[in-house]
Amino acid sequence: MGAIKIDEVVRSRRKTIALVVQPDGRLVVRAPLRVSQKIIDAFVISKADWIEKSRQSQVARRKFFPKRSFASGELFWYLGKQYPIKVVKSQRPVFQFQLGFSLDENALPQAKKQFEKWYRDQARLYLNERVVHYARLYNFHYQKIRVSSARTRWGSCSARGTLSFTWRLIMSPPEIIDYVVIHELAHTIHHNHSPQFWGLVGSILPDYAEKRKWLKHNSHLFHWD
Repeated sequence: MGAIKIDEVVRSRRKTIALVVQPDGRLVVRAPLRVSQKIIDAFVISKADWIEKSRQSQVARRKFFPKRSFASGELFWYLGKQYPIKVVKSQRPVFQFQLGFSLDENALPQAKKQFEKWYRDQARLYLNERVVHYARLYNFHYQKIRVSSARTRWGSCSARGTLSFTWRLIMSPPEIIDYVVIHELAHTIHHNHSPQFWGLVGSILPDYAEKRKWLKHNSHLFHWD
């Protein structure tokens, strides 16, 4: 069997090796700090069939990614609801949201960039509020919050307590966002997915399994390409 290309290795204080096949087919390995490359390579080879099936699944799922034209009437997600966009002759600022999106027609070539910037700004404000809320309520301690461009991870927690969330998360329902926030805050105490970790998450959000399942089955809604 030929070698399988590993596109990225992410090391942390986790206890087990995990594989992530991204939407573009890239293979990311998440591994414990001290595990050797030899062990990682052997693990990847042992999962060759799973990797191939996952890549085929990602190719199939990409067919369902929304194709955006940014034409008037097209719907875009925000906090779990869909809102239409209206392309107008002239407005300042060129991109606005008031129970629906509006875009200056002269800014159409930058429509995707305008949406992403707005989503990032909203995510930064909303996520900061939710993290502060739950951290105070349950006495979690974190270093800082950042908004990322991650395509396959909703959130992450670094060894130093930096919480990262993809800007795409702001498209999902508030209760789903809260689950991701609680999930990452729990990682400031348990840097793994041990029974103790899930016990902590469950003590705060008893129906977390339903939220986790929702993310798995609906994440394709929030990818545009």
